[in-house]
Order: sequence, then C-alpha cells, then structure tokens
Amino acid sequence: MIILIGLGGSFGALCRYIIALRVTNKSNQVFPLATFIINSSGSFLLGVLGALYMSDLLAEWVWYLVGIGFMGAYTTFSTFGVEAIQLLLQGNRKIASYYVLLSVLLGITGAGVGFISTTYFL
Repeated sequence: MIILIGLGGSFGALCRYIIALRVTNKSNQVFPLATFIINSSGSFLLGVLGALYMSDLLAEWVWYLVGIGFMGAYTTFSTFGVEAIQLLLQGNRKIASYYVLLSVLLGITGAGVGFISTTYFL
C-alpha cells in the first residue's frame, strides 16, 4: 500500500505543478488562482472518491493510490497558507481575506457536493 500511495503522490504532485504553471503563465493576477483551482477541484474529487470508498464501490488499492496518494499530493494546504501570508505581507489584506474565505468555503462545499451527489446517485 505504501508503494501505491507514493506512486499516486508522484502523479498528484506532477499534475499540481503542471496546472500551476499553466494557470500562472496565463494570469498575472495578485489572487493565487492556480492554488485556488487545484484545492477546489481536489476537494470535490476527494468528496466523490470518499463517498465511493465508504460505500464499498472503490477498491481499497484505488483509494490508496488515488484518494490518499494522488489527491494528497495534488491538493496543497501548505502552499495555500504561504500564499495567504505573502498577500498579507504585501499589504493585500482584502485579497488575502477573500482568498482564505473563498478557499475554505469552496473547499468544504466542493467536498460536500462531491460526497453528497455521489451518495445520491448510488
């Protein structure tokens, strides 16, 4: 199982990096859009995977590979924290506040919608 988590984590980190590069290259905004998109989509997807796993519709090895490994490396709370602090230090308090509030609300909502909608359709 540890190998599956590591393998999934490797791909999750690569996907996060590629998405961040593409979004950042196309946007010169102060708002950390790449991390926002990654964490929001990851929350939704993990909600879907969690519902499937808890309903015994997702094999345990897939949960370790994708749910724990890939999604654990794809989403990034540490980058979110650093970006929020950087915005504050740069004097962008309003943007930092929006970033933190929207990230937390959308992350929880996305996970909930993913989990509940998947459970509903099972």
